[in-house]
Amino acid sequence: MQHPGRESRHRKLGADLLLWSIARFDKKGGLKLVRLWREWESVVGPEVAELARPLGHKDGTLLLCTHDSIAAQQLTYYVPELLERVNAFFGEEVFDKVRFELLDGRVPLGLQSHAEQAPARTPPKKPSNLGALVDTIDPDTAVGRCYLAYVRYFSKQPAQDVGAAVNTRPSGASRRGK
Repeated sequence: MQHPGRESRHRKLGADLLLWSIARFDKKGGLKLVRLWREWESVVGPEVAELARPLGHKDGTLLLCTHDSIAAQQLTYYVPELLERVNAFFGEEVFDKVRFELLDGRVPLGLQSHAEQAPARTPPKKPSNLGALVDTIDPDTAVGRCYLAYVRYFSKQPAQDVGAAVNTRPSGASRRGK
C-alpha cells in the first residue's frame, strides 16, 4: 500500500543520515557549506534567493551568482544583511565579503539542473516605425552610426541595404580605436 509523501520522506531521512555520518570526518567545515547551499532560501529569504544563488566561496568571500547585472547592483546594498544572516546560520563569522558574478550558463549550488533556473529572456520586439529616420540622420555622426546599427539589428539586413550609407564609419576612420 502506497502512502503519499512516504518515498520523499524516506529519501530526505536517508540524505540527512548520510550527511550526519560524513560530518564526523569533515575537518575543514565543508559540510556546513553544503547545509547552507541546501537551506539558502530559508537563510536569506525568498526575495533574495530569487535574485541570487550561491556559486561557491574562496578565502572568506561568498560567491553569489545573478541572472543580470541590475540584480547584482541592487543586492550590493544588502551585503551587510546577507553576511549577518549567513554568519548567523553558521553561528560564527565564516564570510567577510560577498562577490557577485553573472550566471553565464553555470549551475548554481543547490540546484540540480538548468531546468530549475529562470527562463531565457525573450528577444526585443521590432518597433513599428523602425527606419523612419534613416534618410534624415547623418551616417557620419556617432548617433547616425548607432541608429543604422539599431535598424540593422531588427531588419537583419547587411549595411548596404539599410539607408544610403554603405560604410557606417566616417571616412578615414580605422577599424581599431586608439
